[in-house]
Amino acid sequence: MKKLRLAFMGTPDFSVATLEMLHALPFVEIVKVISMPDRPVGRGLELKSPPVIVFAKENKLAFHQTENVNKDETLLKELQNLQCDLIIVLAFAQFLGSNILNLPKLGCFNIHTSLLPRYRGAAPIQHALLNGDQSTGVSIQRMVKKMDAGDLVHMRPVKISLFENSQTLFTKLKFESAIAVENFLYDILNDKCVYTPQDESQATFAPTISKDDGKIHFKEMNMVDILNRLKAFEPWPSIFCFLNGQRLKILQIESSNQKLAPGVLSTHHGMLEIGCQDSTIRLSVVQLEGKKKCSDRELLNGLKNKTQEFIIS
Repeated sequence: MKKLRLAFMGTPDFSVATLEMLHALPFVEIVKVISMPDRPVGRGLELKSPPVIVFAKENKLAFHQTENVNKDETLLKELQNLQCDLIIVLAFAQFLGSNILNLPKLGCFNIHTSLLPRYRGAAPIQHALLNGDQSTGVSIQRMVKKMDAGDLVHMRPVKISLFENSQTLFTKLKFESAIAVENFLYDILNDKCVYTPQDESQATFAPTISKDDGKIHFKEMNMVDILNRLKAFEPWPSIFCFLNGQRLKILQIESSNQKLAPGVLSTHHGMLEIGCQDSTIRLSVVQLEGKKKCSDRELLNGLKNKTQEFIIS
């Protein structure tokens, strides 16, 4: 059986399942693993390798770490000499220029965690949850200079369960990505690969999530909006508001029978309840900055001796 010579570009733990699968395939030869440089972590600022490089070292795979693949002359020469059939890219955090895109015989292929052209960009998983989608998927596209806009070569739909959050969906799609790449490579090997241009009129975008995106504006959001944000931003950046000027992380919400105007707060019966655009919700599990997570009752019991008035914003 002919072996496919490929280089793999990736960085975080999300990429490792796919790299592990590629390493196990008998018809694949991984000629180079490429990732970001080691970074200082923790209080001691000890240098730590990206998870992809840890896997490469443990499995004696040739690797290269670089801050900029497009300007790394050593890497470019290595890739030219290696004569790769293709390059697989997953969560690499670097754009590839023409000098890289044109190197492999078959091209460079990116694994993207949405059904393209929907949710091009850095945060497709979070945006699918933000919009309350019932399904998402994995797309593999032949890379071009325009972000996530290349011809599609494989699509794998994935259902989003009712109680899915960003963390669980990340885990699900991490392994679905590995399965998708395996299927794609079998198509390549058997000359069954079909290249389908994306419909640009259907393209939507999923920009990077920032810490401030988790801020809840109760007067402007309905309960579904807030619940979707809770799912999308778990575990980071989480959703929050401010209670008496202190950041309050919201970890769980429930529907309330009270009828409060949007933005109005009630602490009656030891519950933290607030009106939003279409209903009233209870902030049932919370975490005040600098404190441990707790129920709303525990929070209010701890604060009642300090203040009689609560202001939420």
